Amino acid sequence: PLIEIMRAGPARTAIWNAGYGDVLREISGIIFATDWINWGLWVEWYGNTTLSPPPGFTAWKGQLFASVDERFTQFLYEGVDASISVEQIAWGGILVDGIRPLDNPPVLEAAEATYLEPTEPVFGVIANGEARAYPLRIMDPHEMANDVLGGIPISLAYCTLCGSGIAYDARAADGAVYTFGTSGLLYQSNKLMYDRQTKTLWNQFTGRPVVGPLVADARQTSGSLLQTLPIVLTSWQSWLDQHPDTTVLDINTGVGFGYTLGYPYLQYFASGDTMFPVAQRSAQLSPKQWVFGLNLAGEQKAYSLDALIAGGEIVNDTLAGTDVAIISTGPLIDVEAEAPGSGLLLYQAGGEVRAFERPPGLTFQFTDEPNRFVDSIGATWTLTEEALVARDGTLAPRIVGHTSFWFGWFQFFPHTELFGGRNP
Repeated sequence: PLIEIMRAGPARTAIWNAGYGDVLREISGIIFATDWINWGLWVEWYGNTTLSPPPGFTAWKGQLFASVDERFTQFLYEGVDASISVEQIAWGGILVDGIRPLDNPPVLEAAEATYLEPTEPVFGVIANGEARAYPLRIMDPHEMANDVLGGIPISLAYCTLCGSGIAYDARAADGAVYTFGTSGLLYQSNKLMYDRQTKTLWNQFTGRPVVGPLVADARQTSGSLLQTLPIVLTSWQSWLDQHPDTTVLDINTGVGFGYTLGYPYLQYFASGDTMFPVAQRSAQLSPKQWVFGLNLAGEQKAYSLDALIAGGEIVNDTLAGTDVAIISTGPLIDVEAEAPGSGLLLYQAGGEVRAFERPPGLTFQFTDEPNRFVDSIGATWTLTEEALVARDGTLAPRIVGHTSFWFGWFQFFPHTELFGGRNP
C-alpha cells in the first residue's frame, strides 16, 4: 500500500513529509542511492520479492484507482480471481478505453490507400485466404482492432510499450466470441486488455485471462484460451507485392484523425528504455532490441532481428522437438517522423520474419528470387502466409510467432533461449 500511495497524485508529498517514506524504508530495509521517492524503483524491487499484500488489498487498490475512473472497480474488487500479482498491476495514465479500440473498422482496396508510404510499417494478417494490412500509423493510437477477416472474428491486440502485435481468433473453444478494449492498466509494462463480455483482464502478450471471471477457465489449459493467427510486421510495399488483393484500413476510421507515423509514441519508440517498471530484466540484449519469438509446447526461443539480418541466412533450428526455419526477408524498418518540440526522430519499427516447420531432414536457403527458397536436396519452395509450398505440393506449415521488444519477451518467458545475444 505504501508503494501504491507513492504514485497516488498530489497528496503523496504530504504523505511522505508525514513520515511514510521512513516507514517504507524501515520495513523494507531498502535505501535507494537515487531518488527514494522513485515509484518505478520501488515497484521493480517489490517484483523481485516474495512478499504478499495484506487482506483486502485488491479491493482497496480498485478504490484507489477509482479516484481516477470509477470503472476500474469492475476489474479490481474483493474476491476477484487472479493468476498474477495484483500488486504489480499499474495504472497506465489513461481512463478505461482512453485508448479507443477500432470496432469493425472501414477498409479500402489497396489501390485506394493513397495515404500510405511504400516503406512504412504495417501488420499483415491473413485468415481463410483473406489478407488485410493494419498500418501502424493507425494502430499506434488505437492499439486494438476488433474485426472480421475471412469470415472469422479476430482481435488484433497491439501493445505499443512492448512492440508486440498479436492476432487472436476471437472465438473461444466454448463458443463464446470476445471483443476487447483497453483497460488503462498495465502489468510489467504490458497492456492489460479486457473483454467486454465478462470484464476479465487479459495479458496481451500471452492471450491468457489473468484477473476476473475467466481465470478459472484459463487454469484448465496451459496455453491461450484463444487461437493465435499468423501475423507479420512488414512494410506496406512488401505486403502489397505479396498480396496484391489485400485490403487495408481506411485512414478515415470514424473514431480518430490525423494519423501520422509514430504518433503518439515517437519519443518512446526512439528511446532505449521502458516507460513503466519491469521487474525482470536481462542484459543479453538491450531492453528494446527487436526479437522474433516462438512458444512451442512450453518451450520458448527468441531470435534477435539484428542477428538474423546480419547473418543473411535462413536459421534452420529445432525447438521443443520441432524442426523450424526462421526466415527474415528484409532489413529493419526505419521510420523518420516529426515530433513536436523535438524535431525529426528516427526509430526502428521491427522487421519481416516468419517461421515454418521444416520437413524431416531438410534445411532451407535463400535464392535470388524473392520469396523463393531451395532445400538441401535442391527442391524449390514458395513462401505463402500459411506455409512454404514445394512444386509437388508438399507443405512446410507456418508456425505462429511475433516480433516484440526483448524486455517484453523476457518478462513473460524468462527461461527462453536466445539466438544472437550476449551471454548473461
